[in-house]
Amino acid sequence: MTSRRIPAGADPVRPGPDQLLTIWVDGEAITGTAGQTIAGVLLGAGRRQWRTTHHDGAPRGVFCGIGVCFDCVVEVNGLRDVRACLRRAQDGDVVVRQGGPVAVGERAGEAGAPGAGPDGHGEPEVTR
Repeated sequence: MTSRRIPAGADPVRPGPDQLLTIWVDGEAITGTAGQTIAGVLLGAGRRQWRTTHHDGAPRGVFCGIGVCFDCVVEVNGLRDVRACLRRAQDGDVVVRQGGPVAVGERAGEAGAPGAGPDGHGEPEVTR
């Protein structure tokens, strides 16, 4: 799939040439441009969802785009719960989808269940 970015030669701002990078998402190579966030690289490749909820496996991707909602969390280079909308992609990053439906026999939201966050719902606790 091709990028949805404006080619550098057609951009009225006249940026320098793109510096391409490659990230690996669930074993697939995806090309982006230096300076893009992981979410930007994924969106540019046509991917709109890259994690699922723990409760029912509902798809999620970018929602707020500013690091508030945690809908875009992925695993990057072995580190879980990285917000893809905030993390700049680096050449060679290994990104793995997070989430999935609760395993059979586990109650959704049960405190201490695998994948359950501190609030017992499988999502990171947010304090305001």
